[in-house]
Amino acid sequence: MVQSPPSPAATVTPFDQRLDHPLTKLPISVLQINLGRRCNLACTHCHVEAGPNRTEELSPAVTDQLIELMRRFPQITTVDLTGGAPEMNYGFRPLVEAARELGKTVMVRSNLTIFFAPGFADLPEYFARHQVQVVASLPCYLEDNVDKQRGSGVYSESIRALQRLNQLGYGHNPALGLDLVYNPPVPRSAEFSLTPSQAGLQSDYEQYLRSHFGIVFNHLYTITNLPIGRVKQYLQGKDLYWPYLRFLADHHNPATVPSLMCRNQLSVDYDGILYDCDFNQMEAVPSLSSSGQPLTVADLLAANSLDLIAEVQTRPFCYGCTAGAGSSCGGALT
Repeated sequence: MVQSPPSPAATVTPFDQRLDHPLTKLPISVLQINLGRRCNLACTHCHVEAGPNRTEELSPAVTDQLIELMRRFPQITTVDLTGGAPEMNYGFRPLVEAARELGKTVMVRSNLTIFFAPGFADLPEYFARHQVQVVASLPCYLEDNVDKQRGSGVYSESIRALQRLNQLGYGHNPALGLDLVYNPPVPRSAEFSLTPSQAGLQSDYEQYLRSHFGIVFNHLYTITNLPIGRVKQYLQGKDLYWPYLRFLADHHNPATVPSLMCRNQLSVDYDGILYDCDFNQMEAVPSLSSSGQPLTVADLLAANSLDLIAEVQTRPFCYGCTAGAGSSCGGALT
């Protein structure tokens, strides 16, 4: 009798089975807020599937809950604002100003081109005035590669935006951090590769951007494309989803696990639902209470505790954060 070949899913070991012990939460220090999916771009690698036609965003009620959460828990030292283009979504400036008044570090994950959208020209000065740390997407230092991923003209606008930030002191003044984010191109064949060395790539970025445009920055973060969102859709269309997932699993690096970002952060969506990370958020995998119920910001406030989550929820796409040198919102892990 001829046996059927195993299903593609059966060829990838579940992520939690690769770990020596359950992936537990550490004390929470980072509050990452996805303000919504409205964006002026629609990038091919966007796991959020954001774009100009999306309307989901924070409500005033959830914004107020988040401000109260920041006020009540001093252990939250960093507020990480993302989207979409976070600047376009409701609650952005109230959250920035409340967090800064409370002495917290505020990071905004900006696509830079938002500076040139109607109504947002004052953002560079606003960022500098409130000492917002800018984490800017620039998936390559070469124009052709950036425009292929993010749209025609994005590179030139990004360069102008970086130059403006430099003029305001970003990259020079220690209080005005400017970090760039590299995303590799979406895999277009089964010849997959790991994200390049973060240190080596940073040197390449520094040399090129300084020599061609006079741009300086503080750090480069390399982030692996996880097979979720638009990347997942593309890979499935090319029958590359399971091969890519197996590639990531085959390159699992246990040394990255202690530093995974999901362990010390809360990720919150525009409805106030909690997740262990932004990737789980996009795949609708919420954080769970000890009784197995999805948790919300309101639950944390009612319990007056940030420690309602015992274990991180994992899925096969978690291998994207542990492959090779690892990947997180703060770049490589080893």
